[in-house]
Amino acid sequence: MRDKSLKTLIVITLLSFTLKGLGQNKTSSIYHDKWIDFNKNGKKDIFEDPVQNIDARVNDLLSQMNLDEKTCQMATLYGYKRVLKDQLPTPEWKNEIWKDGIANIDEHLNSLPFNPGAKSEYSFPFSKHADAINQVQKWFVEQTRLGIPVDFTNEGIHGLNHDRATPLPSPINIGSTWNKTMVRTAGNIVGREAKALGYTNVYAPILDVSRDPRWGRVVETYGEDPFLIAELGKQMTLGIQENGVASTLKHFAVYSSPKGGRDGNARTDPHVAPRELHELFLYPFRRVIQEAHPLGVMSSYNDWNGMPVTGSSYFLTELLRKQYGFTGYVVSDSEAVEFLFTKHHVAKDAEDGVRLAVEAGLNVRTNFTLPETYILPLRNLVSTGKVSMETINSRVADVLRVKFKLGLFDQPYVDDVKASDKKVHTQADDDFALQLNKESMVLLKNQPYNNGNEPILPLDKNKIKSILVTGPLATQTNYQLSRYGPSNNPVTSVLDGIKNEVGGKVKISYAKGCDIIDATWPESEIIPTPLTIQEQKDIDEAVAQAKLVDVVIAVVGEDEKRVGESMSRSGLDLPGRQRQLLQALYATGKPIVMVMVNGQPLTINWENKYLTAILEAWFPGAQGGKAIAQTLFGENNPGGKLPITFPKSIGQIELNFPFKKGSQADQPSSGPNGYGKTRVNGPLYPFGYGLSYTSFEFKNLKINPSQSFNQGEISIVVDVTNTGKVTGDEVVQLYISDLQSSVTTYESVLRGFEKVSLTPNETKTIEFKIKPEDLAIYDKDMNFVVEPGMFKVKIGNSSEDIKLTGDLEIKL
Repeated sequence: MRDKSLKTLIVITLLSFTLKGLGQNKTSSIYHDKWIDFNKNGKKDIFEDPVQNIDARVNDLLSQMNLDEKTCQMATLYGYKRVLKDQLPTPEWKNEIWKDGIANIDEHLNSLPFNPGAKSEYSFPFSKHADAINQVQKWFVEQTRLGIPVDFTNEGIHGLNHDRATPLPSPINIGSTWNKTMVRTAGNIVGREAKALGYTNVYAPILDVSRDPRWGRVVETYGEDPFLIAELGKQMTLGIQENGVASTLKHFAVYSSPKGGRDGNARTDPHVAPRELHELFLYPFRRVIQEAHPLGVMSSYNDWNGMPVTGSSYFLTELLRKQYGFTGYVVSDSEAVEFLFTKHHVAKDAEDGVRLAVEAGLNVRTNFTLPETYILPLRNLVSTGKVSMETINSRVADVLRVKFKLGLFDQPYVDDVKASDKKVHTQADDDFALQLNKESMVLLKNQPYNNGNEPILPLDKNKIKSILVTGPLATQTNYQLSRYGPSNNPVTSVLDGIKNEVGGKVKISYAKGCDIIDATWPESEIIPTPLTIQEQKDIDEAVAQAKLVDVVIAVVGEDEKRVGESMSRSGLDLPGRQRQLLQALYATGKPIVMVMVNGQPLTINWENKYLTAILEAWFPGAQGGKAIAQTLFGENNPGGKLPITFPKSIGQIELNFPFKKGSQADQPSSGPNGYGKTRVNGPLYPFGYGLSYTSFEFKNLKINPSQSFNQGEISIVVDVTNTGKVTGDEVVQLYISDLQSSVTTYESVLRGFEKVSLTPNETKTIEFKIKPEDLAIYDKDMNFVVEPGMFKVKIGNSSEDIKLTGDLEIKL
């Protein structure tokens, strides 16, 4: 009996080892020469065959999927310490809903400093992260029934949102460069680093058109003009996707014009007319989708004309897919689906919100909740017949199609993990980031001091003996590593940048002067309060030091806690006691150079009138302090241009370019309505504005043909010459005015720009190619057409400073 039992035990043990071995062999045997047996059935299915066309592969895989697997391809799993508790796969994953797969995993193991609990040992070195992502991907490929790979997503609007990736300046800085070539390179860096780290989808660029400067996310946009945004957004998208990584556009649509500049918990309720919807807010999305073919679009959580976008088939299906030809997948902004019930109240409950979103055209839901909070209601909707399997199949097919286009079914892993350490944040990347920072500097004012002949900037290290650096942003650095970008990089403050730039040639002193805000801010914007004893003491200390130096550099503005998502403002003056500091410094009689660090246009009327020079630096990247210092001392000649209008008062809002004919006219000075001396008109600084340390001349405008029958391209040529003494950059800007049309059109529209670098006395010829679409308008029946008539062609270096004009006629 004992012998029989022993034999049985031996057999069972041997069988156990055999089964374990078979399991291991089965897993390892799915990898074949040039194909992977994802469904582990021992044969090459159509979806596993790289030579088959993508539609055939999608249809074959879809036919093998059950409802559980399909619905799992319609939800996001937020990464480590957002929702996911684990850094790497665990045995418990077999009991989680993603045992049947998942559409994407967002921000996994990227170690954000804004979420200390999310710090991961796998974020750095870069090769360690790539290996960790491979391990997660391997679990989905090998441990789920069909082995559908995961799309690993991450943010990337000013550099990849990852530990020690290359830090780029904020999008409003990027918009200020007006440099299409550099934006393409910036996108290429983001895409290359994403690919090397294992991310396959980057949430960038942001194509929102900023029309209200009070909105906190102005800093995350390229500006206010749809043409500028489209041109730069196209280059960013192309740069990202040329690395085999998806670009997902944000935020579709009409997200950036919240009523009253409100956001956060408020329903944004944009009051945008249908024609402006298409002319302004949809224009960048349409062009980038049609010209750069992004693989992703993020649906926004606002509504338009009573239609919540994420629950609107008009936006997600009619516009995106039918009119624009989008073939990627739509992912929701976080909580956009839930808002259909909780904020917009167009759904009777949470499950009904899921139904509305899916039927409208949403492919993947994203929120900071477990994916089953979406997947289970979705399955119930199908089982009760409220959502058809045909709809599910269509939504899932879009997701699978992107995964096939990304090559995830041919090579789901980072193929050379060790090489990642050499592909992310190289010295060349740092050099480029510094140059991008420098090209984003916008010189707003530069006047002589004490009746001198030369403007005060650039400062001469050989003539100035002492400088006071003051202001609350002189030593602050949190804005340089703001949300949605790289983290944990060394940063250079403005004070340190200036010290490093002058070396021992100039004595540098420092006094903070004041904090960014006062204790009662933002209430102090509407109810002035007296300075506290400490506030007066800080200002007095700065003033005392100012009296002892030759020049004062005041670094003022906003920081990362004052600007950004859910941080819209009710006023646009310098916050806190900063203006009082500047006024006290001005009273010393010393020249004041103001450096502005800010994320939105500010109403700096007093500063513009009285201070000697103003440099707009926005939210630069980690090397911002160095870029600012090199600009102040002339190593960099500022060539940036404003991508957004600066109003004089919040009472003027909205005040943007482009604007409709007659909308910015002055009030009458006489006549039957009396005297209209009741308001301030005009911008403080117009769209496209920016000074230089040199001067430029425009000449020889040629339009060929000057008469056209709306066929082919029109060539517009102009010569630009550097007439100054130093090398500099100029942005040649082309504007077009439709002189008479069937509907009211804009005073003028931007239809071309080119940044050119010129040495003294150098001339270059710039050519623009105007397509018929560039002259088209939405007519009275909302048809997009080119109407015959006369057009005025304008060449200038801002929307208001027009140097040359010419006539163009479109004939029937």
